[in-house]
Amino acid sequence: MTMALHPFIRHAGMLAAGLWLAGCAVQQVPADRAPPELPARWAAGFEAAGDGVTAGWWHSFGSAELAALVEQAQARSLDVAAAAARVRQARASAGIAGAALAPELAASLDAGREGRIGGAAAVGGNRFGAGLSASYEVDFWGRQQAARDGALFALQASVFDRDTVRLTVTASVANAWLQAVALCERIGIGERNLQSAQRLLALVESRVRAGAATLLELAQQRGLVASQQRELAALRQQAGEARTALGVLLARPAGVPVGCARLASLAVPDVAAGLPAELLARRPDIARAEARLAAADASVAAARAAMLPALTLSGGIGTGGDRLRRVFDNPLYSLAAGLAAPVFDGGRLAAGHELAQAQREELLADYRRAIVEAFGDVEVALNTQAGVQAQAAAQAEELEQARRALDLAESRYRAGAQTLLTLLDAQRTLYAAQDAAARLKAQRLQAAVALYRALGGGWQASGTTRPHEGRP
Repeated sequence: MTMALHPFIRHAGMLAAGLWLAGCAVQQVPADRAPPELPARWAAGFEAAGDGVTAGWWHSFGSAELAALVEQAQARSLDVAAAAARVRQARASAGIAGAALAPELAASLDAGREGRIGGAAAVGGNRFGAGLSASYEVDFWGRQQAARDGALFALQASVFDRDTVRLTVTASVANAWLQAVALCERIGIGERNLQSAQRLLALVESRVRAGAATLLELAQQRGLVASQQRELAALRQQAGEARTALGVLLARPAGVPVGCARLASLAVPDVAAGLPAELLARRPDIARAEARLAAADASVAAARAAMLPALTLSGGIGTGGDRLRRVFDNPLYSLAAGLAAPVFDGGRLAAGHELAQAQREELLADYRRAIVEAFGDVEVALNTQAGVQAQAAAQAEELEQARRALDLAESRYRAGAQTLLTLLDAQRTLYAAQDAAARLKAQRLQAAVALYRALGGGWQASGTTRPHEGRP
């Protein structure tokens, strides 16, 4: 449609004003994202005392080896690399969605020759042309803006997902390393106890030769030695599996050699839990769920706007001629406006709107579940930390008494005042107490890792630009 320029602008402006006023009412999308009610404090007995959670929380354990492994994991982890690639994908998708808000401009150049095949009429010649066209869909209902906002929120969700993966990988590396160190120490305990059992076996053998001990006592001591050899083999197997698991986290299939650091040399951090309400801003997975919910809100708005008429403005400048030097002698322009409204689509647009609403409801439930699960993670970590600490205090006394009992039983057996059965029980008790001490120390350290992870690991939201909301 070709018309005078000024009347076209006047009528198009009147139409735009009417559509804009109607669009103001459509653009307001309610967002009910109130989080579940959280208690004012953690469970009774857990106070917000201790050191705050910082981004480099793994340094608080006092191990240079652990710090180096964490740095390697953050640089080499395939999970982190995949999450970073998803961020780049989301950024590209946001760029695509944002491009729809700008006009589309295209230029063309063409040249041709035509002639008649057969016949007497002389029809033919060269033809040259050039053109410039533009089209723009006026976003009165906010459909394109909502699509762009949804893409930006999806980008934010990808960034928060990457941060969640980093935190998960870091905590997994710390747990795997602590497990490997604990197994190494338990292997050392098992080797020392095996040497003690073998030494006592030699004593029993000499007593049997002297007629001071029975073959039954000899068989019992040999059975104890075999049992400790079996347990030692199982611990070595577990240690190999722990090193392999650590290697997988670091993208090193051959495994990672782990130094046998003593658990006693590692510090047990005193972590401040803070207040439950603060957890909402400290967990990247909660931020990810919230961003996904915001993207769903934008999708609902876009689906609603798709059911309304669309106004498209287009214009162009074209020229042509039979000679190249005369191409620009007769330029023409065109301006057009088109209004298209869906009349019948078999319910496709309505179903799309219903789908977007249902997806939002799902993501709303996911958002609330993320908050509840995060709160539960902290409560479990706090409870584990307190429980293991209480066990460790009682176990220290158990270990001391087991050492004393073995010394007494061995000296009395050498003097012939005690039976071998008593000595065997004292050996088993001491070995179990030493092994339990190592396991409890590892559990205390791993409980601190779990608490660091549950509290977000010192995470803070990056300064990403949030799409504007509530615009007319």
